[in-house]
Amino acid sequence: MFVTNDTLFDGRLACRQHKQGYRFSVDAVLAAHFFTPGPHDSILDLGCGSGIIGLITAFRHPAVSLVGIEVQGELYDLARENIAGNCLTERFTVIEGNYCRVSDLVAPESFELVISNPPYRQQGRGKVNPDSQRARARHEIDATLSDVIRAASFAVKNRGKVVMVYPARRSVTLITELKKYKLEPKRLQPVYSYPGASDASLVLTEAVKNGGEEVSLLPPFYIYTEKNGPYTDEMQQLYR
Repeated sequence: MFVTNDTLFDGRLACRQHKQGYRFSVDAVLAAHFFTPGPHDSILDLGCGSGIIGLITAFRHPAVSLVGIEVQGELYDLARENIAGNCLTERFTVIEGNYCRVSDLVAPESFELVISNPPYRQQGRGKVNPDSQRARARHEIDATLSDVIRAASFAVKNRGKVVMVYPARRSVTLITELKKYKLEPKRLQPVYSYPGASDASLVLTEAVKNGGEEVSLLPPFYIYTEKNGPYTDEMQQLYR
């Protein structure tokens, strides 16, 4: 499969991606900037794909350690290449496996922070991408949202944080599932395509395991300056 060589942060971080398969989007970039880990935190990325969230996190926070879990063999191989290519093998490892069986892959409550950009389309709803790699990354084929959140709750320490990016239209489902597994939403930020858009497209969420019920609703984040326009300054800053 043909691979492209892409970069972030003015070329200082490289990420190889399959040209025709699953490619990371702004969702992952937004999620990777939505938290501030402790200086030596251990972080788990559920469904890490090519490793992009972990790569950005490792670049921005040079003392954290990371583990990624990826079920698709081709993406697992690509994540390993990206980790090695950015000289991060001492701090970032990836496990090939399904987080539905997370207890076979990592120890319980062993991470200060868990991140996920989970599949967001339910089985049987919406057109399934003919590319198998993209379909499995975007649709609940290998795991449901509940599976992802259950795995996150298993892996994160008490009072640890779980960060997710998800379609805003399914916010109620996301919050319901988080609370079901004792993950209390603490920060929510709606993401709009552009100022004046009628509805938010995404919601960034940070939850705390066994946290209190108070939640902060952050100001909207805009990706583009206008419909079909360029990135906002805030969005551009995330790539610098």
